[in-house]
Amino acid sequence: MGKIHVHEFVTLDGSYENPAFTMPYGFTDRMGEVLAGITGSCDGILLGRNTFEMFAPAWSTRTVDDDPGAPFFNDTTKYVVSSTLDETTGWQNSEIIGGYDPERIRELKKGRDLYVSGSGTLVRALLRDKLIDELHLLVYPVVLGSGARLFDGLADLPLTLVETESFGNGVVHLSYSSTA
Repeated sequence: MGKIHVHEFVTLDGSYENPAFTMPYGFTDRMGEVLAGITGSCDGILLGRNTFEMFAPAWSTRTVDDDPGAPFFNDTTKYVVSSTLDETTGWQNSEIIGGYDPERIRELKKGRDLYVSGSGTLVRALLRDKLIDELHLLVYPVVLGSGARLFDGLADLPLTLVETESFGNGVVHLSYSSTA
């Protein structure tokens, strides 16, 4: 059975909705190494519709010269969870798998590791159904007081802290595993 590895940029108060809060802090080389470590074992990307629609135009034209993560995002199969999207035009190796179905996700996990970024609604459903194996939070030292919160509506969610690392820009990486 493969694993689902989730990476989220969040604020201290759990907001993830608009990643513009990350801009003042920059992106360190070490942060890139950490994300490369997370994606390195993954051979599929699982995305919700909103994140897919934001990522597709941003990543589809990038090359390795623009961003070292471009080959992973462009060459890896993207599985899009959506009951409203009809087609995945404009971003190679993308397929719609239909609306959220935990059994379909379990099937996708068989024999492959999946990476999830953003996709807050999807991540909350995966957490609720205890389908996430690794949760990587990059926590930014800012409180927004607004916006969607990653853990809204969730309860009884035991996680085990596996690793922490702080970066020179004040961002902290918290790595958790599911205890289910």
